[in-house]
Amino acid sequence: MRITVVGAGKVGYSVAQYLAREDHDVVVIEQNEERRNIIQNSLDVMAIEGNGASPSLLAHPHVKGTEVFIAVTANDEINMVACRVAKDAGLGFTMARIRSDDYMGAGGSQGHTFLKNMGVDMAVNTDFVMAQEISRILQIPSALEVEDFAGGRIRLLEIRMTGDSPWIDKPLKDLALPANVLVVGILRLGQMIIPNGNDILRVYDNVFFIGAPESLEALSEKRLRTLSRVENVMIIGAGRTGRYLALALENKGMMVKVIDQQESRCKEVAKHLKRGKVFHGTGTDGELLSQERVGEADAVICLTRDDELNLLLALLAKDYGAKRTFVRVGQPEYIALMEKVGVDVVLSPRLTIAEVILRKIHQGKFTTLALLEGAKASALEIKVAMGSRVLGKKLKDVKLPRYCLVGGVLRQNTVIVPNGDTVLQWDDKVIIFALPDLINKIEKYF
Repeated sequence: MRITVVGAGKVGYSVAQYLAREDHDVVVIEQNEERRNIIQNSLDVMAIEGNGASPSLLAHPHVKGTEVFIAVTANDEINMVACRVAKDAGLGFTMARIRSDDYMGAGGSQGHTFLKNMGVDMAVNTDFVMAQEISRILQIPSALEVEDFAGGRIRLLEIRMTGDSPWIDKPLKDLALPANVLVVGILRLGQMIIPNGNDILRVYDNVFFIGAPESLEALSEKRLRTLSRVENVMIIGAGRTGRYLALALENKGMMVKVIDQQESRCKEVAKHLKRGKVFHGTGTDGELLSQERVGEADAVICLTRDDELNLLLALLAKDYGAKRTFVRVGQPEYIALMEKVGVDVVLSPRLTIAEVILRKIHQGKFTTLALLEGAKASALEIKVAMGSRVLGKKLKDVKLPRYCLVGGVLRQNTVIVPNGDTVLQWDDKVIIFALPDLINKIEKYF
């Protein structure tokens, strides 16, 4: 598939990186010579100099035939104009990174109509998506990551092993897991392991369990250190993500406290909260943190634009006694380091927007696609089609690519945790856990 990306900043680089990894024909348009050289020299893509909203440039031979056009510069207006010009040039599906509520229309029909008129088929608001992701993870206190598949009938949970777990140093084949639960991945020292029955769990491993939601609840209750329901949350940083998140959590009945050093931001978020409290100050103010009992918070979420400051804030909150910490990170390379020093959940806007775009590109092939742990693994849901290579075969005879594992099957509303003798049938919904560069190979089997 030919895909054109406008903008080679941090977001554009990440999007192009994952698309190129899937062997798409990727063209990147960028005016800045330094950014253009970086992406040209490090990725298997074509970089073109110029303005991505230029009609003459979008008629370039290498841009013609574009099936998906993605505008992800830091400027909403440029992204919208580029999509409008792309439509006029006869290019395919258009996607734009849009951050302003003025254009999004707060998700209403007015904003949708405006964007359609601007030639935008799909708008991606990273701040809103990140807020939704954090809110979803907070609903399951013991989880570091939550992904639902098959209409919520199958769930993937990421949970960190602690020293008091009875499963430490035991082979997976000897674990008495609840029915319909399977270990599909282990993240250890920054490396993703697709396990077999002889693999052993160790302290600080991040372990990916898949199964029916009710079975995973039983797993948490019986075998894993759990945390109480999240009721009190402190958010440090009242930017767009912080504002979206504060409102979402309050609507779910949580008590929210927000801290930001910009008075204008504090006033903006305060206008939308009914019970939550907003403080004009810094997250490093020990007196403020003590006064607002940060140590009693079920979660402290650090959302400033400074990676190092977010890490400091999270460690400080932990030192005061906060149960869990969430950190926004601009550099995905920092994710492993932050987790290693004790941050519970690390989220990257760059990976968030890349995941949303990849999901859309694969729509129709995969029902759901999730990138996990800084894109070190992927989880995907795909239906078994008539004529596919896996239809009517036992899994052990299919010979799927190495480093992928079928973790769950939904068959007529029944959840099946498969083994080598499981025979896949037409219309089964299959959940696969794999390394990310295997996505296209897996697709061919189905």
